[in-house]
Amino acid sequence: MSQNIYDTPDFFAGYSQLERSQIGLDGVPEWLRLQTFLPPLQNAQVLDLGCGMGWYSRWMRTEGGAAFVRGVDLSENMLSRAREMTDKAGIQDGSVVFERWDLDDLEAQRRLLPEKDNGTYDVVFSALALHYLENLTELVGHIQHVLKPGGMFVFSAEHPILTAPSAPGFVEIPNPKFSAESNNSDAEGKRREKQTRNIWPLDGYFHEGLRVTNWLAPGVRKHHRTTTTYVNILLRAGFELTAFDEWCPNEEELEGALSWVKEFPNTWVRPDFLLMAGRKRAL
Repeated sequence: MSQNIYDTPDFFAGYSQLERSQIGLDGVPEWLRLQTFLPPLQNAQVLDLGCGMGWYSRWMRTEGGAAFVRGVDLSENMLSRAREMTDKAGIQDGSVVFERWDLDDLEAQRRLLPEKDNGTYDVVFSALALHYLENLTELVGHIQHVLKPGGMFVFSAEHPILTAPSAPGFVEIPNPKFSAESNNSDAEGKRREKQTRNIWPLDGYFHEGLRVTNWLAPGVRKHHRTTTTYVNILLRAGFELTAFDEWCPNEEELEGALSWVKEFPNTWVRPDFLLMAGRKRAL
């Protein structure tokens, strides 16, 4: 069974304070780009894997025009919040539903995405959930099966550069571009170079598997895999890769999420997320 970290009181309390938890998709800077990976959603049948508080599920119904959205998550805390906010949004016609499933459990995968549901969904979507899963290859195989021909699988995950290090974190080093002499003469108004710079040390990139890190709470379990592995999981399942991005924010994406800069001041040092989309080949 997956680690249900989001039902840990301290972790959920911390997660609930994040901007993306407080104001929804307006606080998700990568959403502007990930949104462009989606096909038209009008009248679509959508499955949202790792739906969390349901922000994406509600958007796909109310803004995208999907006919039905099924959101699934392991966390009872997340699902409770999702149902509460969906009711408050006035979506009470059964067009958005939330269910509890363990996406990493092989038997649960077969029951959630059974063979009899071949060609059920137009879109399967997942935001920042897949890096928690050990059995991702099997899950993607089931996803490919339940999509309609031409259907899309769109997801985001923590970038492998974030998940790889044994001790993730920035390190401050002397800036080789810094010159005390040039910084003492600023007559022409040139930008002063800082004496130090931050780097993101990378080790164990090709050693895939479990990582245990501290984020909002100690002992958070994630499963590291390389970018190549993510791509090959899609290709071997029969998807055509239609979009790929190693996300690092641009000014437009940060305009409505300035707290991101405060929380991650070194965000341009390395990519934050991996965004991908694949299409099931039409018959």
